[in-house]
Amino acid sequence: MIVISAVANIWSNVWPYLVAVLLFLILIIIHEFGHFIAAKLMGVRVNEFAVGFGPKLFSKRIGETVYAVNLIPLGGYCAMEGEDETSTDSRAFCNKKPWRRFIIVIMGALFNLLLGLIIVACILAPDKRFTSTVIAEFRDNSTSSSKLMVDDRIMEVEGRKIYTTYDLSYAFTNVKDGKVDMVVKRDGRNVALSDVEFTTQEENNISYLTVDFYVYGIEKNFKTYAVQTVKTAVSYCAVVWRSLIDLVSGKYGISAVSGPVGVTAVIGSAARESLRNILPIMALITINLGIFNLLPLPALDGGRLLFILIEMIFRKPVPQKYEAAVHTAGFIILLIFMLLITAKDIWSLITG
Repeated sequence: MIVISAVANIWSNVWPYLVAVLLFLILIIIHEFGHFIAAKLMGVRVNEFAVGFGPKLFSKRIGETVYAVNLIPLGGYCAMEGEDETSTDSRAFCNKKPWRRFIIVIMGALFNLLLGLIIVACILAPDKRFTSTVIAEFRDNSTSSSKLMVDDRIMEVEGRKIYTTYDLSYAFTNVKDGKVDMVVKRDGRNVALSDVEFTTQEENNISYLTVDFYVYGIEKNFKTYAVQTVKTAVSYCAVVWRSLIDLVSGKYGISAVSGPVGVTAVIGSAARESLRNILPIMALITINLGIFNLLPLPALDGGRLLFILIEMIFRKPVPQKYEAAVHTAGFIILLIFMLLITAKDIWSLITG
């Protein structure tokens, strides 16, 4: 009984992290599968499609492609002929027209974004009603009611478009003085409001405005379900993009950035409470993966897309040795950054 109890205790601590690893693996496989499908459709030879890295556990050749499962379940890859080197094969990636290569490269990120849309649809499916951004009622002792009014539709906060209450939650984060500029639609016209005041609270050195009003609900039907799914997915994309801008601009420090270790800890914590809690995190991660990969940075898909665009504009490719050097340097910088973030996440977990 003692052994069974010990095993059960270990399993209860381990399984949430196994779930997190599985989710990461799914997101990366979806990304690589996007490249794979596009390569096949564009007539490019795919030499290998692998799940995981390191030594092969097993593999099988089907047609011209080897499908493999590798030992380390932390990624995957779609190896195309002539992807990173020259090739005389007419079906090699490097010998295809730029627009075909563009589609192949961009499809990985698009598959991540599409998965995000599907996950958002799953998140909203159980809801009987949706929330709007129209004020229905103020709470007792509301401070914002001095400028806001019932039936105001919130359109912007600090110049940022508001599509859903998810946008509102992010816009109300890290506001130091408790006052924000807003634009609301009132009686059919946009009204600009300056210094709308809210009470604030602080958690983990980040301040939050307290929402002191309630919003109207939206009746659920096929149309509103579709509209809210798209709006919420757009909100997730906007939050990811704004987070990147806020990080670069210095609004948030490096302590706000988490790598695989930190995100795994968050997913594990959410999994312990409820598996359903994982879905919003998974949607945010896959959308983040899609958008981040489209940034025009070396070693990322966006960097490859930039070189293809240069080729399409100037009708001449950048010499492959120079492109390879740029991507290699970018990969090294990215790897160093990830190691630093991972070290920071591990230290945070150790120190509590």
